[in-house]
Amino acid sequence: MDRALNLYNKLFMVWVLIGGVAAFFYPQIFIPLKAYMDWFFALTMLGVGMVMNTDDFVNIFKNYKVVIIGTVTQFTVMPFGAFLVSRLYNLSPDFSLGLILAGSAPGAMASNVISYLAGADVAYSVSLTTVSTFLSPVLTPFLTMLLASTILKVPFWQMFFSVCKMVLIPLLLGLGLKRIFQQKLQPVYKIFPAISSTFIVFICALVIAMNKHYLLQINLIIFLAAITLNVAGLVIGYRVGKFFKMDLLKTRALSIEIGMQNAGLGSVLALKHFNERTALPAVIFVFICIFSASLLVPLWSVKNKTKNERIVDCTITSE
Repeated sequence: MDRALNLYNKLFMVWVLIGGVAAFFYPQIFIPLKAYMDWFFALTMLGVGMVMNTDDFVNIFKNYKVVIIGTVTQFTVMPFGAFLVSRLYNLSPDFSLGLILAGSAPGAMASNVISYLAGADVAYSVSLTTVSTFLSPVLTPFLTMLLASTILKVPFWQMFFSVCKMVLIPLLLGLGLKRIFQQKLQPVYKIFPAISSTFIVFICALVIAMNKHYLLQINLIIFLAAITLNVAGLVIGYRVGKFFKMDLLKTRALSIEIGMQNAGLGSVLALKHFNERTALPAVIFVFICIFSASLLVPLWSVKNKTKNERIVDCTITSE
């Protein structure tokens, strides 16, 4: 069972692709899911709260300096980067707002899994995701309003309450349930990451289903804009880690964390408060950041393996 769940989570990109293809050819299956979109995301965050540990919060306070550096980097590089990229590619108002929404979202939970697979500092990745998620009810709508108010009217308070309802409250509820029923829930903890992944697949599929006709007319500019934002986040995150003299594993974790946004939240907010076209850049960003991260996994994990082999060889030689 554990092996099957781990394989399911590792193949997240495959399920997103399959869901996207299915939604494109059979949109009538997915469009009715829009009525349950808020619940999908809330249950995703409930699952995240259920698998968090007290050690995650201890790590935040023990390493508060690097957590602050990472969080500030996340909420400056990605939202302002999205704004600049949207201007660079002269995106339409809807697409510009969608990209800014994706850039203003907190870190993606998938970044923790990618950090683990790539041999990065998982504890640091989890700390960054946790802090940015708790700050997102204020910072995500505020940054979106700050950067996109000249493009379209941004309803700050409606977005604030939406993020509280879909992110903060379910997350706190998950933490509370785990604390109260820790022993009873122990057997099902490993199911929650798979449930969260499944709901994100549904959300991405829903956006594609609602944009089927427009997708046939879309050009490559929006893909190039999303790729530019993703690569910029990965590179700048890595350079910030080097600048502040973080160790290699923290630097890698920061790179992954900055490059991967919770664009699923961005797409849900776009569908709820704007329109289907606004949600499209966020979903495209989901595909791109997962793909780029999947390229980093074998690259960095092989380097770790080589490094570990050298350490073992040196140990054997010295003995």
